[in-house]
Amino acid sequence: MTSTPQHIAIIMDGNGRWATAKGLPRTEGHRQGAQTVTRILEAAHKRGIRYVTLYAFSTENWKRPADEVNTLMDLFRQYLKKDLSELEKQSVRIHFIGDRNRFPQDIQTQMNKLEQSTRSHDQYHLILALSYSGRDELTRAVKRLAEQVKAGQFNPADVTAEVIEAALDTAGIPDPDLMIRTSGEQRISNFLLWQLAYTEMYFSPVYWPDFTEEELDKAIEAYRARDRRFGKVK
Repeated sequence: MTSTPQHIAIIMDGNGRWATAKGLPRTEGHRQGAQTVTRILEAAHKRGIRYVTLYAFSTENWKRPADEVNTLMDLFRQYLKKDLSELEKQSVRIHFIGDRNRFPQDIQTQMNKLEQSTRSHDQYHLILALSYSGRDELTRAVKRLAEQVKAGQFNPADVTAEVIEAALDTAGIPDPDLMIRTSGEQRISNFLLWQLAYTEMYFSPVYWPDFTEEELDKAIEAYRARDRRFGKVK
């Protein structure tokens, strides 16, 4: 039997559909989803899960209606100032992955501040994927490595899996043991394409605003029942 996962990654899907089903604006789904984040992070820590990665905003999400994007930006501002600051007091190290340059400057400033102020924390890690996609991450990593090769820092023959991992946004963070996607959709949607190579996947039918501690436990129990061989034969 597999032990409790040390790193879970979550695609928090279904906020808009949750709101639509209740006759509410899609933006209300995002507000409720933000409250679910706080509950699930607390539940994960109680269960000894050290790393949680949340797919909060993809590069494709910039194409959504302007009013929805603006609401999400306001929610990010509130979350950065209030909720993440509270996590800082709880010795949680906060990481941001993705292309943060697309965010308004005040949001970038707060992201940088939180990363710097929590650098010494190591008990729990929260990784927020914002303006993120796996293909974009890999593209940026390849460009950085190509520039280093061009500058003569190393030869193409020296590029290994470890070198590539060190160039990714998640450098130094272990790959997820378990990936959870809510809302019933069964795809990874451009999320952590490199890192999910041997991750166990669990697809919950529940929309993210309704995802509870009990639903988290279902995912963990499903994970524990898996036989993780990593391509090997026992």
